[in-house]
Amino acid sequence: MPQTDSSTRTVDDAAALLGVALTATDPELRAAYLEQVRLHPPDREPERFERIRDAHDLLRDPAVRARQVLQAPPVRPLSVVLDGVESSRQFVGSTPWLAVLKENRS
Repeated sequence: MPQTDSSTRTVDDAAALLGVALTATDPELRAAYLEQVRLHPPDREPERFERIRDAHDLLRDPAVRARQVLQAPPVRPLSVVLDGVESSRQFVGSTPWLAVLKENRS
């Protein structure tokens, strides 16, 4: 998981602080950020506001979002895609390949 300063340690912490799911879209993320800023303005709660801003910046980072998608556990095994599909490939050994390599192509 990506690390930031000690106030927001992981993507999970950032999402929890803003009250969004890790799969939140950009508009959902922005709405949650604006709601948190409204509830905790920088002039009244500067430390909390800084944590909210850091969480928003972390979750908006495209590299972090891509890492979330790539590191997500698979929903089902890839082999399920091939269930019921017969393979037309057969192992025939090296004889056909050797014949092609040995033939004279002048």
